[in-house]
Amino acid sequence: MLGLYMNGDFYDLFMDFRQLRFARAMEFTIHEINNRTDLLPGITLGYQIHDSCAAVPMSVKVAFQFANGIEPFYNDTDSCSKSAAAAVPAVVGESNSSPSISMTGMLGLFGIPQVSYYATCACLSDKRQYPAFLRTVPSDHYQAAALAKMVKHFGWTWIGAVRSDTDYGNYGMASFLKAAQEEGICVEYSESYYRTQPRSKLERVANVIRRSTARVIVAFVHTGDMKFLLEELAKQPPPPLQWIGSFWIIDPELLRFNMCAGAIGFGIPRSVIPGLREFLLDLSPAQALKSPLLTEFWESSFSCSLKGSSEGARKCNGSEDIRALQNPYTDTSQLRITNLVYKATYAIAHAIHGVICNDTQCDKILFTVLHFIPLQILNQLKRVNFTTKNGYQVTFDSNGDPIAVYELINWQFEKDGSIDFVTVGRYDSSKPRGQEFSMNRAISWLGGQTEAPRSVCSESCPPGTRKAVQKGKPVCCYDCIPCAEGEISNKTDSLNCAQCPPEFWPNAQRHSCLPKPVEFLSWDDTLSIILTVFSITGAFIAVCVAAVFYKHRTSPIVRANNSELSFLLLFSLTLCFLCSLTFIGRPSKWSCMLRHTAFGITFVLCISCVLGKTIVVLMAFRATLPGSNAMKWFGPSQQRLSVLAFTLIQVLICVLWLTISPPLPFKNPKHYKEKIILECGLGSPVGFWAVLGYIGFLALLCFVLAFLARKLPDNFNEARFITFSMLIFCAVWVSFIPAYVSSPGKFTVAVEIFAILASSFGLIICIFAPKCFIIVFRPEQNTKKHIMGKAPSKSL
Repeated sequence: MLGLYMNGDFYDLFMDFRQLRFARAMEFTIHEINNRTDLLPGITLGYQIHDSCAAVPMSVKVAFQFANGIEPFYNDTDSCSKSAAAAVPAVVGESNSSPSISMTGMLGLFGIPQVSYYATCACLSDKRQYPAFLRTVPSDHYQAAALAKMVKHFGWTWIGAVRSDTDYGNYGMASFLKAAQEEGICVEYSESYYRTQPRSKLERVANVIRRSTARVIVAFVHTGDMKFLLEELAKQPPPPLQWIGSFWIIDPELLRFNMCAGAIGFGIPRSVIPGLREFLLDLSPAQALKSPLLTEFWESSFSCSLKGSSEGARKCNGSEDIRALQNPYTDTSQLRITNLVYKATYAIAHAIHGVICNDTQCDKILFTVLHFIPLQILNQLKRVNFTTKNGYQVTFDSNGDPIAVYELINWQFEKDGSIDFVTVGRYDSSKPRGQEFSMNRAISWLGGQTEAPRSVCSESCPPGTRKAVQKGKPVCCYDCIPCAEGEISNKTDSLNCAQCPPEFWPNAQRHSCLPKPVEFLSWDDTLSIILTVFSITGAFIAVCVAAVFYKHRTSPIVRANNSELSFLLLFSLTLCFLCSLTFIGRPSKWSCMLRHTAFGITFVLCISCVLGKTIVVLMAFRATLPGSNAMKWFGPSQQRLSVLAFTLIQVLICVLWLTISPPLPFKNPKHYKEKIILECGLGSPVGFWAVLGYIGFLALLCFVLAFLARKLPDNFNEARFITFSMLIFCAVWVSFIPAYVSSPGKFTVAVEIFAILASSFGLIICIFAPKCFIIVFRPEQNTKKHIMGKAPSKSL
C-alpha cells in the first residue's frame, strides 16, 4: 500500500462542497488506478485527505508530519488501516499558493514531490527555491500575459486593478502589470484586499473603484475575496464596469452578482470525467460515517444527524436522496479544477510506475521501501508524458508547469434572466507567437452590448497630431497637439511628427506630404500677360519710330544727330523690349543663360549708342570753335568703333560669366515654406553684378557728359533729352537693386522685367518722342534754320 496526501482549504460551506468534490475526485482516481492492470499492477494506492483551513500554519504542521511519518491512512478497505507510520512519497495539493509555498519549502528539503492542482503563483516556477514542486494548473505568468493580450486586443488602455493581498494576488498582479506595461496599457489604480483585513480597508477599495474613470477593471483575486468585494460594491453600485477576471470567473457562486454580467476572463478548460458523477452520487449514510468530511457534508446537506447526537437536529433515517441535491458537490457540469486533480493524481501514479515497474510487472520489494526514495519519484515526475482516459495530455516543462491552455469565459444572460458561463474563445501558449488567442463566439458585454466598451484616459490622437503626455499622469493620459508647420503624422496616436522632405509640404490636415507647387512667372500669369503687352508695345513703338525716321531720313532733324546711331539705338531698344520676354516662362538651362546675357549685351549696345550721340553733341559744338578739328577725331568710323568696343567688353564679361559659373535653373525652397520657387540662379554673383555694374558705369558716364552739354546753344540740343533719359535710367536701376533683393519668388523676375521696360521706355520717350512730334506734328520746325537757332520757334 502506498499513501498519497490530498490537502484542501474548506473555509466556508460553499467551498466545503466544492473542495469535497476535489477530494472525492482524487479518491475516484485512486480507485480507478487501483482497478487498472496496465498501471501499477498488483500495487494498491492509499490516501489521506486533510483540511488545511486555508491557513499557512496548518499547512506547515502537516508538512512536518508528512516528512516524519503520518497517522494511519483513511481508506475504504481494512487492508491499509494497520499500515505503519511512514513518510509519504508524494503529495497532491495545496489548492492555494501561500500554503503551497510553505509546504513545498519544507517537503523540498526531503525531496518529497508536491503536485498542486490549483496553486498558480508564478513564483512557484522558480526551481532554485521550490525544486520539488510541480502542478497541473498553468502558472499565473501565462494567465497574466493572456489577460494583458486580451486587454490590448479590445483596445483598453486605461484600466483599474484589484488583487488579493496574498502570494497569489500579489505575484499574479505583478506579472500582469509587467505584461500590461509592455503592451502599452496604463493602470489608474492597483488596490489589494484580503478577507481577514479590517472592513475599512474593503470600504476604501470599493470607494476607489466607484470614483475611478477607468471602465475596465482587472481582478486578480480569490473567490472568497471577490465575494466580499462585490457585496460591498452592491451597497452603492458604481457606474457599469467591465470586469476582467482571473480564476474567480469560473466560480458558480458569483453568478448571482448581476453587476458582473458581461464579465470575461480565462478559466481552466471544461472537461468530462467518465464515471465521476456516478461515484460522487454513490454515497450512503454508512459510507458517509467513515469520514468526518463526508459526515459533515451529509448532515449539512440534509439538515439531519447521522449519529443522532446533535441537539435540535433530527436523525437521518436513510430516506435522504443525494441525487436530489443541487449543490457544488453534485454539479458536474463544470468540471474544470476537478480535472486538474484527476491529472495530478495520475501523474504521481505514472511516476511511481516508472520507478518500480517494467513492461510486465512491478518490483514489490522496491515498492516496500518507496518512501525512502522520493527523489526518484520526483525525477520520474518531471519526465512523465501520457494521456488520461478522458483525452488530456499530461506533461511538465523544466519549471514543473504544464502547457497553458485556457478557455475565455463570458458571463452571459440566459433567456430566463439568469447568468451562465459561455466559452467564447481559447488561449493556447503552445501556439506560434501571435496565434495563441482565438475567438469562436460573440461576446456579450456589460449591459448586453454587442460592442466592446471603451476605456481610455484620452481619446486617440487622429493623424495630423501627436501625443503629448499630461504632466504628472501616466503615458496613456495625453493631449493631442497639432503637428508643427512642415510636419505630418500619418498614423493614429503618433508619438512624434515627421518632417516632410524639402520638396514636399503637408496638406491642410497635416497627415500626408504633398509635392510643393512649383512657382515661376508663367505665360498664363496675369502679371506675365501685362508685362508681355508692354514689352511688345515697346518693341512696336521702336519699330514705328524707326519707320518714321527712315521715311524722313533726309530731314534735318534726323540728320542732325547722326542718323546711323539713331537707327542702331532704335534697333537696340527693340531688342531691349523683346529680351524681357526671355524672363517669362519656365526657366531652363538655355533660357537662364540667354536672359541675362541678352539683357546685358542689348543694354550696353543701347547705352553705347546714347553715349556715342552724347559725345557727338559735345564734339559738334567744340568743332565750331576757331581752329578746332574735334570732329576729325570722332567721325562716323570712330563712333561705330566706340559702340563696338563698349559692346565687346560686355560680351567678354558675359562669356567669362557663362564659362566659369553660368546661371542655371534651380528650385529655391527658402523663400516660401509651402511652395518652391523655380528660378534662374545667378551662378556667379560676381558675373551678374559685373554685367549690371558695367551698364551702370556707361549710363553714369553718359549722364555726366550729357549734363555738361545740356546748355550748349541750339534749338534742338539733344544733350538735354539724353540727360533726362539717363536720369530716368539711373533712377530705375538704382531703385531696382533693393527691390530685386527684397522681392520674393516670381516677383523678383517681374521687378527685373519692369526695370528693363521702364528704362527702355524712358530712353525711347526722352530721346525720340520730341523728334517724332516735330516730324509728324510740326513739320515747319524740321528745317536747318530752326535747328541752328536762326528762325523763331513755337513752344513745344
